Amino acid sequence: MSEYLLEKIEINPKIMLGKPVIKGTRIPVEIILRKLSQNISVEEILRDYPRLTREDIRAALDYAAESVSGEEVHLLKTKSS
Repeated sequence: MSEYLLEKIEINPKIMLGKPVIKGTRIPVEIILRKLSQNISVEEILRDYPRLTREDIRAALDYAAESVSGEEVHLLKTKSS
């Protein structure tokens, strides 16, 4: 994880069962991503979660991008292939 993300994202087994959260809060990165995927605006998220900042939301997106960038995809052959 980059230095920037280490400053913004926290993974601690004692907080939200170890899910990644915005540091200093109990707001999971997953909640932010789900709200964005549901077309909820950044402004609305900030209104609903006053402790969040735009930087926190950007960090959640960066964390998600970094998480999937290291994944390997293995395609399986199917009968129709």
